[in-house]
Amino acid sequence: MNKHCLQGKRLILRAPEPEDLEMMYRLENAPEMWSVSNTTVPYSHYVLRQYIANCQNDIYTDHELRLMIQPKACQQAIGTVDLIDFTPLHGRAEVGIAIEKDYQRNGYGQEALELLCDYAFNLLHVNQLYAYVQTTNTASLSLFEKCGFSQKVILKQWFNDSERGYTDAYLMQRLFTSSV
Repeated sequence: MNKHCLQGKRLILRAPEPEDLEMMYRLENAPEMWSVSNTTVPYSHYVLRQYIANCQNDIYTDHELRLMIQPKACQQAIGTVDLIDFTPLHGRAEVGIAIEKDYQRNGYGQEALELLCDYAFNLLHVNQLYAYVQTTNTASLSLFEKCGFSQKVILKQWFNDSERGYTDAYLMQRLFTSSV
């Protein structure tokens, strides 16, 4: 395991700070993201400010962990990567990732997801990570496959997309494999 498992070549993953409020507000309130999450209403600045202030950032307390994706070359976050629905008994967590449009398709997502997997497997001792990805989202499918996730099951009509109706999703899964 990398001694600095939350730092990569170009990125760091870090806890949310009050300065991240506007970026989080943009991501959480992007309607195109709602169809792949459980969000159906906008988040207010107040709610997000409360989240940042009250989050313990302890996966065992919160059963989730949000980390900000920040390029080393700048002082602001460009996205988030999350572990949610953490189940310690079974050693698993769901993965979510969101990057602002201006920073997509340049390797940041892959580096952030690889850092998160390294952290989850080697420091948190999670046994498996999983994600639900729309079958039509070729960019996300490619990202997860590059990071060692495989398609396990097609879930019929899993997401309700307001423009396309119900869409299918792949359950993507990556199991911990010891490098020893």
